[in-house]
Amino acid sequence: MKKNLLKFARFPYRKMIDHFDFTAQVDMDERRIRELMNLSFLDNKENLIFLGPPGIGKTHLAVAIDMEAISKEMKIHFITISELVSQLRKVEQQEKLEKKIVFFIKSSVLIIDEIGYLNLDTQSAHYLFQVISRRYERGSIILTSNKGFGEWGEMVGVPIIATAMLDRLLHHSRIFNLKGDSYRLKEKHLSTQKQKD
Repeated sequence: MKKNLLKFARFPYRKMIDHFDFTAQVDMDERRIRELMNLSFLDNKENLIFLGPPGIGKTHLAVAIDMEAISKEMKIHFITISELVSQLRKVEQQEKLEKKIVFFIKSSVLIIDEIGYLNLDTQSAHYLFQVISRRYERGSIILTSNKGFGEWGEMVGVPIIATAMLDRLLHHSRIFNLKGDSYRLKEKHLSTQKQKD
């Protein structure tokens, strides 16, 4: 059963909370993150929002929390924002948009990753709004973004849609701001230093 749930989740990788480097996030309350592992946010239909620059562990945290949910046999689905809008555009052309949106609503948790890495056109913004709106108070969303909320109007392109999205996302949510330098760049730097030595 759990093997099927992991396959359905479509995680980019499998990471656990104990693999997260909390020492790199000095401003983050580790206790607050570990509390999420009891999954009470799901009962309350709360959203989790991880904000910060690329490469500092936002996706790692989202996956780790949902690995715990899968261990409790919950249905999780992971998708990047670019995949989400691409899939919805494709199914709309096939007149299957409603069916796909229902698919995104049914999971216990929907992870939407990498919001902000590309600006959305009006149609894509409408797709994202529909998913967020339909899950509102029905199921949790875990969202990762490199953009602060003040930048969403520009990212979405239609400020009124950005406001409506944030209104629903933030109503029942826990927000975590991550800071620091990319782990990948740190590893690259260390690797380069070792080669020089």
